[in-house]
Amino acid sequence: MDERTSFDIIRDHMCGGVRAVMQLVQEGAKTNLCEIRLRAGRPVCFVYPDRTLFLTRDGRLTGHCDGNVLRTSGGQISQTISILAHYSLHSCAEELSQGWFVLSGGIRVGVAGTFSGTEGGAMRDWNGLNFRISREVRGCGEVLRGHMQECRRGLLICGGVGSGKTTILRDLCRSCGNMVRVSLIDERNEIAALENGTPGLDVGMQTDIFAGCARAKGIETAVRTMSPDIIFCDEISSDRDTEAVLSAVGCGVRLCATMHARNYSDLISRRAAQRLISGNAFDIAAFLNGSSSPGCVQDIRRLENA
Repeated sequence: MDERTSFDIIRDHMCGGVRAVMQLVQEGAKTNLCEIRLRAGRPVCFVYPDRTLFLTRDGRLTGHCDGNVLRTSGGQISQTISILAHYSLHSCAEELSQGWFVLSGGIRVGVAGTFSGTEGGAMRDWNGLNFRISREVRGCGEVLRGHMQECRRGLLICGGVGSGKTTILRDLCRSCGNMVRVSLIDERNEIAALENGTPGLDVGMQTDIFAGCARAKGIETAVRTMSPDIIFCDEISSDRDTEAVLSAVGCGVRLCATMHARNYSDLISRRAAQRLISGNAFDIAAFLNGSSSPGCVQDIRRLENA
């Protein structure tokens, strides 16, 4: 992995004015930082699990949105996009059509803007950026490792936005991938953070990584080519994802996946979850606390149809 910290990597992708102020930020302010958000005409925000603070022009953080906070213009957002695209917007058309970039260390950058009128068109007139820090928290998946070993089919990790689903999935992948054959489907390269084919984050010694492809395609390819004992993937949501999971289970492969759902009621209200549960794709669902305590499991439940 890049020897710089996630904060350094984000800072170096900022336009000049923001980068200079970020140079002044004290080390203590970087602890537990989850996101850095830029919005055109509005303050630069540092997001923590329990609060959001504003960056001032002299590199301090404050909870008060006064005249001393640093605001970014639309032009500065565009300059930052150019840096993210290595000054070649044409070569990053796919990222801009999907609304995100991924940097070293698995840092995901969400982009807000106006889509062109054509279907699948690129985004333009950008107005916001969300630099989301990826963290490797060794041991956070241990609470679920025993459940993963007990599963006949699979484990579903559920939680809301910012609850640590990807973090705990990564650590569980590392733990299982040190013992059995694992395939990791890493659509946005934020779980393994591959650089030149080498994972920047530890996902296990026996883990084969499929990055930059749709989840369904990755699952189907892994089953055909790598004979995995377990497949790990993030954010199951679409019908095609669901079909691929059910097909893999039918081939005798266990899965560990995440899904957006804050609790069991929320889970079973989702079409994809209903199909997966009725199809016996997962034995157990684990529900995370939420953004105030990311990566912490609050409930583990055996699924009714499993």
